[in-house]
Amino acid sequence: MRYPLTLSFKILAVAPQLAVTDADGDLVFYVRQKLFKLKESVTVFADREQTRPLYTINADRVLDVSARYHFADARSGAPLGSVKRQGLKSLWKAHYDIYDGSAHVMTIQEENPWTRLLDGLFASLPLVGALSGYVFHPVYRVSRRDGTVVMRMSKQPAFFEGKFRVDKLAELSAADETRALLSLLMMILLERARG
Repeated sequence: MRYPLTLSFKILAVAPQLAVTDADGDLVFYVRQKLFKLKESVTVFADREQTRPLYTINADRVLDVSARYHFADARSGAPLGSVKRQGLKSLWKAHYDIYDGSAHVMTIQEENPWTRLLDGLFASLPLVGALSGYVFHPVYRVSRRDGTVVMRMSKQPAFFEGKFRVDKLAELSAADETRALLSLLMMILLERARG
């Protein structure tokens, strides 16, 4: 994968759709979230036509702010890890823990919660809100347990779509890189309405 990656989604789409492209513009991941599901279940594809599933992401419980989302290989069903939203902590400042089995290996945290709050408020204003994609830009960092920041995801200026840039800041094993990227995808799906 050639970094930086670009993660984008249409703001006005009925069903959330995310596309991740690499620095060359090649599609890496594509997700179309199903609507009206009580228990979250997401399939990550290698193509927009949704014919080549790569990974599945399934919640461990129904409608819960502290749910854990388990990743698996779509073909073999082999578990790849999980991400857990830190319920009440995440209401103010996005906070997700990434696991390899039961071992906590990384964390996603928002750098400045005021930015997301102001972005959400500005976006809700009639007419002016259409320009919100150019004003406030939340930033999220993925760090190891020792505090080393390994990835950084920042919102980019965009009109009528959400666009994020993902930079890789340190070397990661292939398994940790996959866990981190799937965690960022799930976080965007969960946080999308909040900026």
